Amino acid sequence: MEREHFRSTFGVLVAMAGSAIGLGNLWRFPYMVGVYGGAAFVFVYIILVFVLCLPILFSEVIVGRKSHTNAFRAFDRLAPGSAWKWTGILMVATPILVVSYYSVIGGWSLEYLWKSCTFSFTQGATKEELGTIFNSFITSSWGPVIWHTVFLALTAGVILGGVNKGIEKFGKIMMPLLFLTVIAIAVRSVTLPGAKEGLMYLFRPDFSMITPEVCAAALGQGFFSLSVGFGIMLTYGSYTRKDENIAKSSTLTAVADLAFALIASCAIMPAVFAFGLDPQEGPGLVFETLPFIFANMPAGGIIAILFFLALLVAALTSSVSLFEVGVAYLMEEKRLSRKKSAAIIFGITWVLGILCSLSFGQLSGIHILGNSIFDFFDKMSANYLMPFGALLIVIFTGWKMKKSDVTGEFTNNGTLKGNSRIAGPVYFLIKYMAPLAVLTIFISNLL
Repeated sequence: MEREHFRSTFGVLVAMAGSAIGLGNLWRFPYMVGVYGGAAFVFVYIILVFVLCLPILFSEVIVGRKSHTNAFRAFDRLAPGSAWKWTGILMVATPILVVSYYSVIGGWSLEYLWKSCTFSFTQGATKEELGTIFNSFITSSWGPVIWHTVFLALTAGVILGGVNKGIEKFGKIMMPLLFLTVIAIAVRSVTLPGAKEGLMYLFRPDFSMITPEVCAAALGQGFFSLSVGFGIMLTYGSYTRKDENIAKSSTLTAVADLAFALIASCAIMPAVFAFGLDPQEGPGLVFETLPFIFANMPAGGIIAILFFLALLVAALTSSVSLFEVGVAYLMEEKRLSRKKSAAIIFGITWVLGILCSLSFGQLSGIHILGNSIFDFFDKMSANYLMPFGALLIVIFTGWKMKKSDVTGEFTNNGTLKGNSRIAGPVYFLIKYMAPLAVLTIFISNLL
């Protein structure tokens, strides 16, 4: 069957940016900022994204476009007969694992969008009561499972449209909408009385708070946010035409991802400080603290709808990219139709997602290596599989592939003069600096 491609440069950008911009920016980044010292974390994060995470993104896209195949087959095609073919299994399995628990959080966003539309946050509930509402919801049996199912169905619906009419078209519509929505919320947040303290927390760093732990957390967030290390950008790279400037699209993806994370933080942290709340709330920040803010903010009901709509869209743009990795594998390796491939991936992630959802309630007594099923999936993918995948990607690109093949993809065989001027330093980062950085975070997660 003929392989699909993205039709336009903008289509490449919104697809890649859509994969990168997701719950990692709107849910995870703000609470990571709160937990790891505010502006100190932001400062380290910005540096690491462009010095280390971006070269890893380059590597993954280069492998994808050079191989012109799915994440499973790519390594075997570029290094036939070698043990590198087993890396392909990791590249396909990790996104399936991630989307299984990711869709549970996506289901939470659907529930809270529904609550927002019924103005449940504007009826005078206290912060403790709203926390109880959240805990009661995630520990129940049917509600989270139903929303998890709906979220996966929405994801599969986009996937069924294919690369052009599904992924690319969805990104072109939803990414601008997502940015405009979060910008509108940020404008309202920073105009609240007392919001200035929140902005200072975000952008005035205390350099004494920069520790190895903060650096490791920032690098790990960079992997999670940019979707590197688990086959997504490799798959999207394989859909990219040979005349596209992949260095430009990758860099713009990193810029858009960073910009969105900062805007999302401006939408959340100033409001947190304006209401005198603790920025170190952790993962519950979005689903427990923010509803209280919306309940007490002028026009908070409308802001709540906009925020949870943005959260849903952000979750969907990333889940689509996760879902597509497995679909591409089944289509090209098993010769199945896109419809059958999507149905199989839906079935696998639906069952695994139910286990993750119920681990907050009926299956809370089941633990894997001391973690609930949900936490095990989360920690295994974010702390081990993603860094290990990123390590394999940069080692493969820097040490297994020919330098001429790497630089050829980066410069479009020398036709992109600007890329040619920086190809040497970028290759150095890929070959030497990125592996050391990824190995450091991987070891730190093991300790």
